[in-house]
Amino acid sequence: MSEPDAQPGEARNSLALAGVRVVEFTHMVMGPTCGMVLADLGAEVIKVEPVGHGRAGDATRGLIGSGAGFFPMFNRNKKSLALDLQAPVGKEAVLRLIASADIVSENFKPGTMQKLGLDYASLKALNPRLIYLSHKGFLPGPYENRTALDEVVQMMGGLAYMTGRPGDPLRAGTCVYDIMGGMFGAIGAMAALSQRQKTGRGQEVQSALFENNVFLMAQHILQFAVTGQPAAPMPARISAWAVYDVFHVRDGGQIFLAVVSDTAWTQFCNAFGFADLLADGRLQSNNDRVRARDWMMPNLRERLAGFAAAELAAVFERHALPFAPITRPQDLLNDPHLLATGSLASMQLPDGRTAQTVLLPLMLDGVRPGVRLNPPSLGEHNGELLRELGYDAQQIAAMDAARDV
Repeated sequence: MSEPDAQPGEARNSLALAGVRVVEFTHMVMGPTCGMVLADLGAEVIKVEPVGHGRAGDATRGLIGSGAGFFPMFNRNKKSLALDLQAPVGKEAVLRLIASADIVSENFKPGTMQKLGLDYASLKALNPRLIYLSHKGFLPGPYENRTALDEVVQMMGGLAYMTGRPGDPLRAGTCVYDIMGGMFGAIGAMAALSQRQKTGRGQEVQSALFENNVFLMAQHILQFAVTGQPAAPMPARISAWAVYDVFHVRDGGQIFLAVVSDTAWTQFCNAFGFADLLADGRLQSNNDRVRARDWMMPNLRERLAGFAAAELAAVFERHALPFAPITRPQDLLNDPHLLATGSLASMQLPDGRTAQTVLLPLMLDGVRPGVRLNPPSLGEHNGELLRELGYDAQQIAAMDAARDV
């Protein structure tokens, strides 16, 4: 498979994690997200995919529906090594690989890596400098052996309660905690790399779905601690801001509008000629307006209903007031800001088609970390990697022939 052209200023040796080797045993979203972050930042990430015994690599390769984007999104900039880990020759090859690695990352069920002899206790004897990164549903404790999914922890960790209407919990519209769990894993791995420079020793790093859910809920937990009042679900909340809502406008349009300070309220009223609201003594401060929402918001909805969404957006942008169109994910492929800032990059899918992908939301020295390697086909890098590990052409051919794929 061809590789994308390097982006300007993005020579391999200029990337932050260039020279770091990561061996990952991951699937689905959480573990692959961690590997993608490390790979985008320059690490060599080798995705070991199990084959044989009915296995044909990462099962997300074949997902349809809402899972169709998992593999291409979270496995760019990686190499694929397909091995039968239950065969002695496959196990030997992966141990040789791990001996050369800085980081091993895995997100399988508790006990899986131990059965394969690839748990941290086994591998640190082979490579004391190894950083071993485990992504699980729960950190060690009473829940650690439960099977967790993103939706499971959204329900038990407060997000679904806060997102839905009262009595109607609703999961978020993306894999919030799988992705965040992978990001926290990457943060932990980079911290461990930094510490290894001082101590010369590796360590085990653990990241979990449930705990990063609770971290995201911490503002609501602290709200209760400070006020004694439990946080209400977002659709029923007492907003901190008087105007902070979606408005239905002309021609069936929708737009989110926000007026979150007294200065902004003055600008808003002046922009639309609402002198009567600006002079109303009941609406002088933000807190006054929050208390007046029951009658103020229907009044504002009626006044703004005759505008088109684009007209409101133009006024809000001209006066530096916050607003947002109600956008579908596919619409972002044509977003002028994303196109102008290089947030989208072209890559080739394993089936040969080309697609746009979304880059990490950061810049390093003015450069967006880009796509260096397309999402790999299964075992695409077997020859390259096995030769490096000391196998000759005949041995590599025998391993390839033994793959039951």
